[in-house]
Amino acid sequence: MTNDRPAHVAVESLTKTFGNSERSLTALDGVNLEIGWGEFVSIIGPSGCGKTTLLRLIGGLLEPTAGVVQVAGREPRAAQRGKEIGYVFQDASLLPWRSVLDNVRLPLEVNRRNGGSRRNNQPEQLLELVRLEEFENYYPRELSGGMQQRVALARALVFEPSLLLMDEPFGALDEITRESMRYELLRIWQASLGEGEAGRKTVVFVTHSITEAILLSDRVVVLSSAPGTVRAVVEIALPRPRSEGVETSRVFLDYTAQLRSLLKEPSPV
Repeated sequence: MTNDRPAHVAVESLTKTFGNSERSLTALDGVNLEIGWGEFVSIIGPSGCGKTTLLRLIGGLLEPTAGVVQVAGREPRAAQRGKEIGYVFQDASLLPWRSVLDNVRLPLEVNRRNGGSRRNNQPEQLLELVRLEEFENYYPRELSGGMQQRVALARALVFEPSLLLMDEPFGALDEITRESMRYELLRIWQASLGEGEAGRKTVVFVTHSITEAILLSDRVVVLSSAPGTVRAVVEIALPRPRSEGVETSRVFLDYTAQLRSLLKEPSPV
């Protein structure tokens, strides 16, 4: 935890089963997890262990089969309706016929059409935050993959959510672009839109990359193979801000070895 407030995200005895009694698949089984305000937490684990399912349950996109999820003391769907949750997917999902600026504006337009009103960030300021202000009149096809993801991040921040859920947002990028985007995300998160830890976004980040998880995170949650449960939570005690040199440090390499070992361990029966 990064402060004395109650957990921003609280998950208790969470189980999610898909299908019916005749044919079912348990994706998560008895997950317990707390995430503090302003904390950056990554979730890693074997393919099919329920990482994305857990993220969707936190975001209110799925309902649990058993157990409880709370976001700031509320059910996720209530937090979602209050625009407290931003979501960034692997696919930037930009509308090709809208400019960069109009893609960032889209949630505001939809909200106004639905009669909503809420304090929000100005799209132009968000494009400055992600360093794309010079591209506001460009179209998605004219941008690189990394630039498209920065637009998607700006769009996710438009309602000033306190919680940002990121589902392998760099997974479709080439390795060179992916490396640069890690540091861009750190810069944006650390700059945040508030002052200090109290104003910084809480981020829950799903990734298959151990390096990415260590570099970005305050803590790394390791899930077991399906049905997923929390095998370990590793605190990353690396000072911030973090620069590229940290990846070659002895401590960083020790964390890498520790997480690889945890991922190789057989799942508990």
